[in-house]
Amino acid sequence: MRSWARCAGLCVVFLGLVAPLRGLPAHAAGAEETDRLEVNTDPAGGVRATARVFFPASPGIVQVILTEYARWPELFEVRMTLADLTIKDGVATTDLRIDHALLPGERRLVTESRTLPGGGLVTDLTGGDFKRYHRVWKFTAVGGGVRTRADFELVTEIDSMVPDWLMALAMRRELEAHFRIVKEKALARAKQER
Repeated sequence: MRSWARCAGLCVVFLGLVAPLRGLPAHAAGAEETDRLEVNTDPAGGVRATARVFFPASPGIVQVILTEYARWPELFEVRMTLADLTIKDGVATTDLRIDHALLPGERRLVTESRTLPGGGLVTDLTGGDFKRYHRVWKFTAVGGGVRTRADFELVTEIDSMVPDWLMALAMRRELEAHFRIVKEKALARAKQER
């Protein structure tokens, strides 16, 4: 009986300390902003991924990293090469060759990318071995402008016999690695600018 009463007393004290924090934003309550990533098969075919990623640098730095199109292969662990790049009237056309472990041979991905007003990037399929490819990054400054909250969406479908559920599993790992690499580059660049 005494141990139950002691436990109940501790619970009341704990709730008394925590309850006032419930209405505060996560960073005010002492919790770190955490990344979220969801990757699922898309009912229309292919894979759909959405994420909220926090980068340790300003939106301007993240924007520069993601728009250095000639360096895109460095942002991924999957082997790829840039076969061609043209930039005209604010539209970057990239021709990537991707060598993926799940897919035999090399896959071609030709896209057009445009920056978004207010910060961000949209990339759409124009050719190659994909049926669909649409990617959007939207940036919001947080932490007084020294960090970035990025909202990310990707819908992609490769012309392949590999089942979508297997591509979704691989996509999760690849995006986690991609976000980690971009974070590392953003942090290094932010330190250089200080």
